[in-house]
Amino acid sequence: MQVTETLTDGLRREFRVVIPASELDSKVSERLDELKGRVRINGFRPGKVPAAHLRRMYGRSAMAEAIEAAMRDVNAKIVADNNFRLALQPKVTLPEDEKSVEAVIEGKSDLAYTVAMEILAPIDVIDFKTVELTRLTADATDEEVDEGLKRIAEQNRPFAAKAEGTKAESGDRVTISFVGTIDDVPFEGGSAEDVAVLIGSNTFIPGFEDQLIGIGVGENRKINVTFPENYPAAHLAGKAAVFDVTAKSIEAPGEVKIDDDFAKALGMESLDKLKAAVRDRIQREHDSVSKQRVKRALFDALDERHKFPLPPALVEQEFENLWKTLTSEMQQSGRSFEDENTTEEKEREEYRRIADRRVRLGLLLDEIARKNEITVSEDEVRRAVMEHVRQYPGREKELIEMFRTNPEAIASIRAPLIENKVTDFILALAKVTDKKVSREELYKPDEDEKAA
Repeated sequence: MQVTETLTDGLRREFRVVIPASELDSKVSERLDELKGRVRINGFRPGKVPAAHLRRMYGRSAMAEAIEAAMRDVNAKIVADNNFRLALQPKVTLPEDEKSVEAVIEGKSDLAYTVAMEILAPIDVIDFKTVELTRLTADATDEEVDEGLKRIAEQNRPFAAKAEGTKAESGDRVTISFVGTIDDVPFEGGSAEDVAVLIGSNTFIPGFEDQLIGIGVGENRKINVTFPENYPAAHLAGKAAVFDVTAKSIEAPGEVKIDDDFAKALGMESLDKLKAAVRDRIQREHDSVSKQRVKRALFDALDERHKFPLPPALVEQEFENLWKTLTSEMQQSGRSFEDENTTEEKEREEYRRIADRRVRLGLLLDEIARKNEITVSEDEVRRAVMEHVRQYPGREKELIEMFRTNPEAIASIRAPLIENKVTDFILALAKVTDKKVSREELYKPDEDEKAA
């Protein structure tokens, strides 16, 4: 076997490999010896099939296996001998000439191929004790708890049929049936029966609910609306539509008294217990936002203080994934770069910067996890998978099978678990100062959330 390095360019390495035909033939013979005792061929007793006959029947497939195994072993040896850490799987280039390939398969010629590798640069990790961060925190206030209770009360408000002859008002719940048309043609998803609409909830297309005010039971009314430009269904976005609506019933909201009886109706022991549960939920929401913000600040610091060469193919792969997602979302919403007051060129530049940052942070976090033996157990992965599956009732079996057979799906679950563990590890070492702020300041959007 002969291995010659033919290219060293930044993080790119290329090698020309020549594996003698004699080595491949030896591997083929070993493979045929394994088959000899297992195959059943008419006219021969088990284990007594002549080697020449086995070679005629299985020689080509055995050679294909031998070539694949030989390349895998040689590539692994190159990586081990040079102490490489690969960014991506090696790219093997075989001879394009069919005659040359056929000669190798027939055992008449040596196997010569080129293997290209992109390796990871060494990463000098900073001392995390030198990192200084401010963690914004906020306490759940009595006002927030009261607002939360009011929202729960609104969601559980009783409704009762209004007196005969009365008309619908804002706050009423109207049950309607409707048929929607665009240019006098019904469209998919535009018709329904017995749909409850809470006037003033702003859950329907803008302008739809307001036009129900004043309608009576049994009354038919045409409602004219225009779908928003950013409507999820691209074929409806920005289109003017007419809905032929019939009111089936009208109900007025009843009063809800927030007391112990109300709490018990929701399964709580008392109003104090309900308040405590609401406060706890709000506090967990605040703490989650607090953690995300300090994590973002940490990633900014890590990105700024770690500069090392990145594998171009890895950055390009990340950019292509990001760009594909962006353009797909824009296409579905019917938006253009002009609509966003930018140009494709500027967005490409921005998303390449984001791809660079994500690859850098990903490699850095992997290196920190490796050096500090931070791992995620299979039990932790299984629990995370089940938590994900429970979010999609009725699809449990389908999703479990997907995770069982798709390594990429499992990787998408494992990666954030490792990221969170590494983040917690660094924050425990860094100098983090907590700062109490208002809810408004805690939830104020970051200037640039794309790269988070």
